[in-house]
Amino acid sequence: QVQLVESGGGLVQTGGSLRLSCAASGSIFSSYAMGWYRQAPGKQRELVATITSGYSTNYAEPVKGRFTISRDNAKNTVYLEMNSLKPEDTAVYYCWARRGAAVSWGQGTQVSVSS
Repeated sequence: QVQLVESGGGLVQTGGSLRLSCAASGSIFSSYAMGWYRQAPGKQRELVATITSGYSTNYAEPVKGRFTISRDNAKNTVYLEMNSLKPEDTAVYYCWARRGAAVSWGQGTQVSVSS
């Protein structure tokens, strides 16, 4: 399994931007599908965005047009660029990786958006 470490969370005002990073260990990062999930207090963890090994992307409806997922295979890193942030984006954001049946999660990074 790949080890994942997120960074880049923080507190931002409504309308602001943040970029999350997720650094992965291992030499076969390029073969993993990567993604971001989030979990708000009292709610279930939900998909935010994914990117395949072939760079195809998928976004949850609430973030379409505001968030962008990307990956840099040379740096073993996946990014989540978040713009026009809203209070409802407040959550712990988790990095996710999948290769076949193997799934890995990061420890999470807090994103808080003040109104």
